[in-house]
Amino acid sequence: MADGEALPERESMEFDVVIVGAGPAGLSAAIRLKQLSMEAGEELSVVVLEKGSEVGAHILSGAVVDPIAIDRLIPGWRDDDSAPLKTPVTKDKFMVLGPAGAMSLPNFMMPPLMNNHGAYIVSLGNVCRWLAGKAEELGVEIYPGFAASEVLYDDEGRVIGVATGDMGVTREGEQGPNYTRGMALLGKYVFIGEGVRGSLAKQLIAKYELDKGRDPGKFGIGLKELWQVAPEKHQQGLVQHTFGWPLDSRTGGGSFLYHLEDNQVAVGFVLHLNYQNPYLSPFDEFQRFKTHPAIREVFEGGKRISYGARAISEGGWQSVPKVCFPGGVLLGCAAGFLNVPRIKGTHNAMLSGMLAAEKAFAALKEGRANDELAEFESEWRDGDIGKDLKTVRNVKPLWSKLGTWIGIGLGGLDMWTNTLFGFSFFGTLSHGKPDSATLKPAAECKPIDYPKPDGVISFDKLSSVFLSNTNHEEDQPIHLKVKDMELQKASEHDVYAGPSNRYCPAGVYEWIEEGADAPRFQINAQNCVHCKTCDIKDPNQNITWTVPEGGGGPNYPNM
Repeated sequence: MADGEALPERESMEFDVVIVGAGPAGLSAAIRLKQLSMEAGEELSVVVLEKGSEVGAHILSGAVVDPIAIDRLIPGWRDDDSAPLKTPVTKDKFMVLGPAGAMSLPNFMMPPLMNNHGAYIVSLGNVCRWLAGKAEELGVEIYPGFAASEVLYDDEGRVIGVATGDMGVTREGEQGPNYTRGMALLGKYVFIGEGVRGSLAKQLIAKYELDKGRDPGKFGIGLKELWQVAPEKHQQGLVQHTFGWPLDSRTGGGSFLYHLEDNQVAVGFVLHLNYQNPYLSPFDEFQRFKTHPAIREVFEGGKRISYGARAISEGGWQSVPKVCFPGGVLLGCAAGFLNVPRIKGTHNAMLSGMLAAEKAFAALKEGRANDELAEFESEWRDGDIGKDLKTVRNVKPLWSKLGTWIGIGLGGLDMWTNTLFGFSFFGTLSHGKPDSATLKPAAECKPIDYPKPDGVISFDKLSSVFLSNTNHEEDQPIHLKVKDMELQKASEHDVYAGPSNRYCPAGVYEWIEEGADAPRFQINAQNCVHCKTCDIKDPNQNITWTVPEGGGGPNYPNM
């Protein structure tokens, strides 16, 4: 806001529990809170804020869902015709890709936890829309299009609510003709379920030093497309994972192909963000991957329907911060509950929401408010979430330290010993430095010559962003904040050859090398798909992702 410009008073609303994020974690928490209140015959007010234009608009995941949490939250869901879990997994396939060939790995070699039978291939966005309907039936208030931009504290430093962002602020930071002050939503407890690298979670972790004594957070970027393929190439219920080409042995990542109903195939590529070469482009690696003979044949004659990208949390057991703070908790991927080798986090997100709901409801019954739900902190590691993450805790660090071939082999052995005997020969390995510190200077690396997209199987960024239905009000402040432009030029450009232009999967960042003021850092904020990669990978942590005006960003229909 322009200096000296008076701000109107915020309107406020009070609730028992305020939940930020209508993802699996937040919606599960809301549903469980209402279930408990109804069982006890007590009134309980619950609100869920969602920055997307609708529930599910910003949800992006593979996704193969372990139904353990849904079974507990909504036991009769299998008899509900509206439930969007239609495709049970019927076949698991693991492949290693070389430049021209592929080798299948026998399933008996895989640890039991890697078996996907009993799981469902879904659109997680549609699962969230369904959960939102269940929540609203119970009386939960859900406000899509409202981005929580600020945490509110009392005089003792306890969290007492959140505020939504102001609407109608111009690009210059002034109050436009349609300016509306954001609203304060006050709660006795606040749950933060924003997903990976949420802006409020990041602030809370820093304020309360929730990551003290923990390993740095580790992340990947997941890119996904939804395709309609030829019927003869569709195998409903098939789940296929690969690793190897096009990545070298020192760069972690892999792919998935999930065959849903209606001749649809979700194809995705996950690349670990601890890569070293600043010339690497996750988007272009994904496009190149699809040209492999074993992959290309699935999509020839098909049509690409949707595209999106999102950071994923990969730190697991060692990196999960303290999840409780005075007045609330971190839920789901905001806490980092994803199981990396399974590429699954939905079940843990839902379980975390349910556990938080139970602890908050018990506290409210005792007349407590805005204190720390220490019971949640002490129980998640000893419960199903902790057991799930502890078993796989060394897979990511072994892969990062030893490379793909040795690292994955030893990681598989470690999962077997943890599963069969409950221990690891390695103990608990450390992740080392954060992903922002892993890039080598460009002078030490070789540029990567990516093939030109053919427009049939592989595509460019801008046509892909178009399919994500991304939109932001143009006359609003840029939500991607660069702290020091001189540092961006001296380091990100001069030392690392401008990797932001490549790690961003949406063409947001450009270094303009022509003109009197060259090189000039240009931010095309309109393109932003809210993946958060820039906030994670910038080598100087000089870029901060903040929420844009509510309702902005991608609008994923079935992702």
